Amino acid sequence: MKLIIAVVQDQDAERTIKALNEGGYRVTRVASTGGFFSVGNTTLFCGVENTNVDAVIALLKQTCERRTRLIPAGPNLVESAAMMGAFVEVEVGGATVFVLDVERFEQT
Repeated sequence: MKLIIAVVQDQDAERTIKALNEGGYRVTRVASTGGFFSVGNTTLFCGVENTNVDAVIALLKQTCERRTRLIPAGPNLVESAAMMGAFVEVEVGGATVFVLDVERFEQT
């Protein structure tokens, strides 16, 4: 058995949970914050049999989009944006996924 932990953007969470549930997978949702922009994320926990890991990861790839975002350029982001108006486009999103071995699972 495996525990899949997926950190996804909030805007992808509902679609991802729906797809996992429709695929027959149970998922627990936890609000989280972090990453490069310190914005809200959703962390999903999903326990699956070893043979289902690839299917769950495929669903995550289908439902979690990569996006681009403009950020101020320079070492001091606030000052450089105000002074120069220069921005850099960076790619964000998708899912950060961890797959862990589960030694024991019980559901009571």
